[in-house]
This record gives sequence, structure tokens and C-alpha cells, in this order.
Amino acid sequence: MTTEQVEQKVRETLHAVDLDGVRAPGDLVEKVVRRRARRRFTQVAGTAAAVAAITVGAVLGFGGGGTGDQDRPARPAASPEGWQPWRTDARGAVERGCLVDGSALYCAGFKYDAAKFDANTGERLWTLKAIGDGSGPVSVSSRPVAVRDGVLYAYRAHTAEKGPDGNYAFGTDLMAVNTDTGKVLWSVQLASDNRDDQAVLLIDGAVLANTPRDRTLSAVDPRTGKVKWRHSWGKGIWCDRVALSGVPYLLCSPETKKPGLTDVLRLDPTTGRTTKVTALPGRQQIVGTWGDRIVLTRVPERSSVVFETEEQKARTERLTVVDSSGRQTPLSYPVRGASAARTLVGDRLVSVSRAGQASSYSLTTGKTLWTAPVGIKVPDIDAAWPDLANPVVSPHRNVVYFFGPDGALSGLDADTGERIWRGHVDAGKHGAMPQALLHGDVLIARSGSRLVSLLPSLGD
Repeated sequence: MTTEQVEQKVRETLHAVDLDGVRAPGDLVEKVVRRRARRRFTQVAGTAAAVAAITVGAVLGFGGGGTGDQDRPARPAASPEGWQPWRTDARGAVERGCLVDGSALYCAGFKYDAAKFDANTGERLWTLKAIGDGSGPVSVSSRPVAVRDGVLYAYRAHTAEKGPDGNYAFGTDLMAVNTDTGKVLWSVQLASDNRDDQAVLLIDGAVLANTPRDRTLSAVDPRTGKVKWRHSWGKGIWCDRVALSGVPYLLCSPETKKPGLTDVLRLDPTTGRTTKVTALPGRQQIVGTWGDRIVLTRVPERSSVVFETEEQKARTERLTVVDSSGRQTPLSYPVRGASAARTLVGDRLVSVSRAGQASSYSLTTGKTLWTAPVGIKVPDIDAAWPDLANPVVSPHRNVVYFFGPDGALSGLDADTGERIWRGHVDAGKHGAMPQALLHGDVLIARSGSRLVSLLPSLGD
């Protein structure tokens, strides 16, 4: 029996399966054929057994493939209770980015410093009008910070008053907002208009904010906005910050061409007392956190920075994993060309190159698990903003999702890199700053002012 005859037999078998009027799912036929094409049974006996197993699996309702499929375990989609597909154009309410918390979606935009949506239906529940003209940094990092204990922490302009030049004065506040009512509980002025992940951190019993001046962090009471303690450092030094299990850590190095060492300091979340944990060579940059560990990479010295092209040979980026006790684990992360986006989820570092290649690197083994085409167009390195959204990983479905500024979507198997889904959403004329979010198994894609919520059908 030829390959084509076997595949036709599989199709006929699946289409013929009917138990009490219930047929196998419509996409199961081609899904099984595609998977089977990769495996290429070569013996008639094996083929017959496979067809029989498929028949049993379809009758019993195993909608993602039978027990013989070892490539990727079946993970049928499960939508949150009450969810339905939705889309909305929320101009002025979402352009700065969003975050998902439970069944709520919190966003910020030009007209509103905060807005709450129902993540199941897309219904707008409340909005908090922006101060002044809504000016401020326009990047995904200026989205609301976090939600904890019924309080949303977000940014807003410090004042609505205009300066002598007729423009609104610069200044950014951190505000605490009641998630039920949208009422502002308190606010504190930050040291600068920086609204990235270095400006505010949630720690045990407090909110750690860059206030009231640069090189100073204040632990703010989450109920009142009052300062519990402060930690400062001298001129000529800069400290990046991160939290591990509610405990803040600083990575401090001199602001010089040759910084020498980066000190890793732990701050007691209750008192602010500082303890040196370890030191690493050169200036270190935070890649992300992995459980109770910080993942760092060394920043090249200014004189050694080279603008790479995709044609250049592979290079190795040195990573260091530092745990809460200060123990260091060095790793070598192979990269090729410039990076368009990357994210750290668990022990997996997922990245996309400008050449359109996605890869997954394991911090546990120190090896690249796979490299594969990302499945969407990646903007050129010199292209004007916007860029790719940071990848997101669905743990239950074991899929990495990618989202481009043109509205293209792609899903790769997190274990193999095989593309198992592709889609597209209308990014609109003003599509910008794409962002991908997960609400359970549901994917929420945001481009500019548009939000689309969908449940990908894997295997398409």
C-alpha cells in the first residue's frame, strides 16, 4: 500500500466513524493525516494497527490524536467559565498596554490612565480619566504595574497644570486604584518619567518605588501610600532591581566605561536592611527571574559593542543564574544576529531573531532545545516602531504564541518548535505596539487600540 493510499484510508476511516450520530471533530482528519505524514509508517501491519487505534480513539472522543501520538500530547482548549470570543476598539484606553488578573483586564491609554474590562466578554467596566493631556511614555512598559489584594497599581501624569511654555509639566505618579470602583486611593510622585519595570516593584508588605528622587527607593504602605523605609545609594552608581518571592534585590555597578564588579544586594522587605549576597564581573543586566533565581547577562563594554547583521556567525551570550544564597551558575546561550524579542518563562528562554528564527533555550540543561521559523514577518532592525510582541507561553497547551505588528499570529509547539497554529487579527490603520496576553487558554491580542480575544484551534 502506497503512502497516498494509507492517508486516504485514514481519512475514510475517520469520516466513517459515527457513534449515536456524533462524528469525530472536523479538524481531526487532516490533523491525524499531517501527523502521520511526519511519521511515515512503512509496514502494512503497522498501518493497519494505526488505523484501528485511530478508529477507537475517535469513537471514544480523543479529539487531539490517539495514544500512539508521542510527538505532542493532546491538550484540548479549555476556555474560562463565561468566556466568549470578542473584539473591541477601545481608543484612548489601551494603547499603553494591559495586564490580565483573574477574569479582569486592566489597561492604560491616552485618554484614560486606567481602564478595567471583563476578560470574558470585553465589556468595559470602568475608566479613570487621564490627568492633563494624557501625555507620557508610550510603550508596553508603561502599562499598569500589577494587581494585589483588590488594588491596581498604575501610572499617571503628576499634574494637569501647564508650564510657562503652555505645555503640561512633566512628572509621573504611582497611584493605587480600587479594582471594584476605579477610585484612586493614594498616589506618590516618582523621581522621573521612567515607567519601566525598574520604577515599581511589589514586595512583601509594600510597594517599592523610585521616589522621591533618583538613586532612592521607598517602601510604600499599600494601604495608605505612607513611606515605611528608604534605601539610597551614591552618585556614580546605578542599581537595577528585581524581586524574588517578595524580597527585593539590587544589582549595583559604577556608571563607568569599565564598571568592574556588579554587587548583588538583598534588602529586608520589612526594614530595608541591606545584605551583600555576591558580586559578578562587569555590568550585569537582568534577563528575568526563574523561581528563586535571577537570570543575568553581562552588558558589553561600550568600546566593544558591535552592530551585528544576520549574516554574521553565531556568537555566545554569557548568562549567569544567581540564587537567593548568592550561588552562581554560568551558562552559554548561543545566538545569531540581532534579537527582535525574547521572554523568560520558567526555565525556558524563548527568543526571535531578526532573520525570523525562533529558539528555545533551557536554563536547566544549558542547551538549545530547538530552532525553527517563527511563522510571522519580523520587522527589519532599522524599521520604525512598532516591533514584535514579547512571546507568551501557554503552559496547559504547551504552545508559544508570537504576534506581529501586521496582525499575524503564530503558535509553535513549546517542546519541538513545530508550527501548529497560525492566525491573523485586523490590526487596523493605527496598529502599533502589539501585545499578546493569556487568559487561561484564551489568547488576547492587542494592537494599538484594538483588542481581540480568541481560542486558537491547534493543528490548523
